[in-house]
Amino acid sequence: MAHHRLNGKVALVTGGSRGIGAAVCRKLARDGANIVLTYGFEDEAEAAERVCDELVLLGVQASTYRCDMEIPSQIELLFAALKKNQPQLDILVNNAAVGDMIPFEQIDVAQFARFFNINVRGPMLAIQQALPFFGKAGGSVINISSAIVRENLVGSMLYTCTKASIDAMTRCLAKELGPKQIRVNSVSPGLTETKLARDTMPGPMFDRIARHTPLRRLGQPDDIAGLVGFLASDDACWVTGEIIGATGGM
Repeated sequence: MAHHRLNGKVALVTGGSRGIGAAVCRKLARDGANIVLTYGFEDEAEAAERVCDELVLLGVQASTYRCDMEIPSQIELLFAALKKNQPQLDILVNNAAVGDMIPFEQIDVAQFARFFNINVRGPMLAIQQALPFFGKAGGSVINISSAIVRENLVGSMLYTCTKASIDAMTRCLAKELGPKQIRVNSVSPGLTETKLARDTMPGPMFDRIARHTPLRRLGQPDDIAGLVGFLASDDACWVTGEIIGATGGM
């Protein structure tokens, strides 16, 4: 049974067509929020529409927008469209990200720019653009980080640095935006069963991590979505500037 603790609220979820982003959309919708979800590339349009249809069946309003978080003008266009169609925003989930394991010697300038533009500049611009949409009541910004920041895995330097930057952004903006009643928190998932994870991590690593996780399994997107749902709600009204792990105890 839905709790409807987010009734009347509007949430924007970037990268909402699959994985953790799609699970977050479903969770926030079950809690009563209307959802705007973005996807980055044309080949994700169908998946995004499918998620959208599911959300509508849950009884909320839902819409999709294509927005490549690497391109600032697309982020501006997204918010210009929202201003026309959806001038209220209460929750922003910065989930869209690029990830890959790249040996240090192979990192080039283009890869560095791509990772930081999508994973760090994109969320920063989204928060900037969202500020006028948060009313007097403020709102909740939830940045999806990664527990990899603590693991410091070989080959993960570029991705890890972007997620460490997201955590720094969370702590700084919690202080700076607090007077506007805007809460800013990071969720740091451990290894989670998603297409992105499967595409970037070696297979044996999944079994090994599942064995070593105290709860003896891999994280699922819904495990992460539950924490996001809490941070989005008034139950977390006194929680800001926190970096909260969702790792099964790793």
